[in-house]
Amino acid sequence: MNIRESELPGIGYKFEIITKNQDKLVIVIHDDGRREIYHFDAADYEEVVSNVTLNDEEARQIAGILGGMSYKPKALETVDFAFDDIIIEWYQVEPNAPAVNQTIGELDIRNNYSVTVIAIKKKNEKKTNYPGPDTVIETGDTLVVSGERHQIKNLINRLLCGKG
Repeated sequence: MNIRESELPGIGYKFEIITKNQDKLVIVIHDDGRREIYHFDAADYEEVVSNVTLNDEEARQIAGILGGMSYKPKALETVDFAFDDIIIEWYQVEPNAPAVNQTIGELDIRNNYSVTVIAIKKKNEKKTNYPGPDTVIETGDTLVVSGERHQIKNLINRLLCGKG
């Protein structure tokens, strides 16, 4: 598979994909979280055959399905990782959220919520950080967390949603 990534200033990012079977897909990820997927004619890579627009939540649900988090194909039964009830979720910290300006250690997220912060994409940086207990959570940061769905929902509702 061949993937080309390009920035679309003021819009987001574009990923142009040519699969092993020579299918062409283009995925546009907008800064507001929307995703657009375009499928092109195999005989004419300039001709769009179909497209779909997804909101952030829909895109993440489909990503989980495609990634095998909801159903593990029999061909993958020998792979050493199985997520069972564990999911990975991305969430952008809202203004006035209780977690703002606190460290991961102060919040004791793993012990209090049974959720692990895998990574943080700081709001004004392209690089994703692999956070430790001293990492400060700020408004606009995107946290990548892992845990059971109900545990992540609890963390989001109690710490990452704005209050007011």
